[in-house]
Amino acid sequence: MTGVGSPWDTGRSAMIGGDARNRPAQKCQLPASAGSAAREAEADGSRVVWRVQRESGGPAHVDCLLGAPAPFGAREVGVQWRDLGSLLPSTSGLKQSSASAWRVAGIRVETGFHHVDQAGLELLTSGDPPTSASQSARITGRKMSEKQMKEAFVSNLNGTTVLEITQGLCFPAFCILCRGFLIIFSQYLCSFSHTWKTRFFIDFVVLIVPMVATLTIWASFILLELLGVIIFGAGLLYQIYRRRTCYARLPFLKILEKFLNISLESECIPAISCFRVITSAFTAIAILAVDFPLFPRRFAKTELYGTGAMDFGVGGFVFGSAMVCLEVRRRKYMEGSKLRYFTNSLYSVWPLVFLGIGRLAIIKSIGYQEHLTEYGVHWNFFFTIIVVKLITPLLLIIFPLNKSWIIALSITILYQLALDFTSLKRLILYGTDGSGTRVGLLNANREGIISTLGYVAIHMAGVQTGLYMHKNRSHIKDLIKVACFLLLAAISLFISLYVVQVNVEAVSRRMANLAFCIWIVASSLILLSSLLLGDIILSFAKFLINGALVPCSWKLIQSPVTNKKHSESLVPEAERMEPSLCLITALNRKQLIFFLLSNITTGLINLMVDTLHSSTLWALFVVNLYMFSNCLIVYVLYLQDKTIQFW
Repeated sequence: MTGVGSPWDTGRSAMIGGDARNRPAQKCQLPASAGSAAREAEADGSRVVWRVQRESGGPAHVDCLLGAPAPFGAREVGVQWRDLGSLLPSTSGLKQSSASAWRVAGIRVETGFHHVDQAGLELLTSGDPPTSASQSARITGRKMSEKQMKEAFVSNLNGTTVLEITQGLCFPAFCILCRGFLIIFSQYLCSFSHTWKTRFFIDFVVLIVPMVATLTIWASFILLELLGVIIFGAGLLYQIYRRRTCYARLPFLKILEKFLNISLESECIPAISCFRVITSAFTAIAILAVDFPLFPRRFAKTELYGTGAMDFGVGGFVFGSAMVCLEVRRRKYMEGSKLRYFTNSLYSVWPLVFLGIGRLAIIKSIGYQEHLTEYGVHWNFFFTIIVVKLITPLLLIIFPLNKSWIIALSITILYQLALDFTSLKRLILYGTDGSGTRVGLLNANREGIISTLGYVAIHMAGVQTGLYMHKNRSHIKDLIKVACFLLLAAISLFISLYVVQVNVEAVSRRMANLAFCIWIVASSLILLSSLLLGDIILSFAKFLINGALVPCSWKLIQSPVTNKKHSESLVPEAERMEPSLCLITALNRKQLIFFLLSNITTGLINLMVDTLHSSTLWALFVVNLYMFSNCLIVYVLYLQDKTIQFW
């Protein structure tokens, strides 16, 4: 009897006859050859991962599933064999796997704080998050160092559901909409004066603080938060409509008709700016919060298969950068000599090389904790961006810019075929010798090097999306059509994701496979369509209030069709002349500085604070203070027009 988990629910518990935490302890039986001391394990609500190795072949992986995430399904006895060494399909159960002799190599608990040999083991009941790191760190063998404990704390995780991540992405989009309503309501209906300090405070409280809470203490109530912010926004919009200063005597349908004839203008597309800010802020929060127990383990990066919230962060960063790359914003940049174009692309990556090598040197010199299966021994995300920025110009020299989606689709399909029908997957998981070696540059960094193919595909998809978004669309009706198209595209991709996960392979950030690329693009389009919807609603609210000014939003221009004498701006001249003083604009334009600052302060906090044993209140205070400091520094640098721009 086999229970197969839904591909949409790869991070949820595959319960064997109900919730394991409310049942008697389950027993996982290994074959007799595993050794009598480690043959039998009891756990009550714990996830046990047995790492085993065939005596006659390469390594294999066994999940002893006791109320734990099970993307491949759970067996009647609560165990599933997954031979990743030979990459064969699952067997029918433990009883049929006795043909091969197995040797126990170790055991880990979900919180990752055990490394026990055959002499004995102790399993703990693991919650999400654990009550304390010390409780999870109880071991019967040798004691692990703090560095090893921190590495184990973020290892062997299976993620959460696609639906939960999608809900979490839509939440900050509606927070930004409520921010716009609050600015209109406070400044124009309550005569509240806005300075750069008050604008920073509003942006931080309305956008950053809710994101911190969503990724920590409110993680189990994402749907309720989403519904709450929608209701709150609807109430603010109703109050603005009641107190409107324009078309006060006209009925709603007449006002809507006039609104649909409005034209728009902006220096940049607000939805793209907000997308980049959300992904940057989300990543900054997660890279620090993940080291604290209050951060749900299901949101952390997945080990092999699954969808973690942090997995979207890296993909979303690449997608967002692609939408505003020079090839998209300045089509003339690609005109002229192809050699000159490629030379300029090479020149633009040298600072990233410096940053990547600098990060590597610092990490190795101070003995900072690392998750080797994320990128490898020496590789980091800076190197991934470098490779992406070197490969994509070559592709755009050969293929037309407006065919980027074909390039993205071709790369992902060919890459997935290589994973399925060649030894490429085995190379990523176990190295050239099949035993997990890290000897040699390729073996040491195999995950980071090979997964760049997936990120190249994501970048090309972002280029195509950016081209579509940057088309000359100066009318509110055009904006509505764009939002609807992106929403339909996202829905189609989610359907494709379901089909791929059922018939091909589950999402894997480690390999950046086909399912991962589809998931990243689909989630990005959902976020973009949500932001565009918010832009349209916010523009309607501005249309109701004479002279409404909201930073990082569309400026409304009276259409010549409705006013034949002249085309008139509906916003004061001050908005055209003054810079947009808001945190969103600052984070968008200083994204690199914010990213570097977040990495540096994360490292410093980890060196100074015992994150594993921090209480919930202390951890929440540290994360909020960390975000406040980083945002304030970037905001002040933006006001002083200090910048670092490499691409």
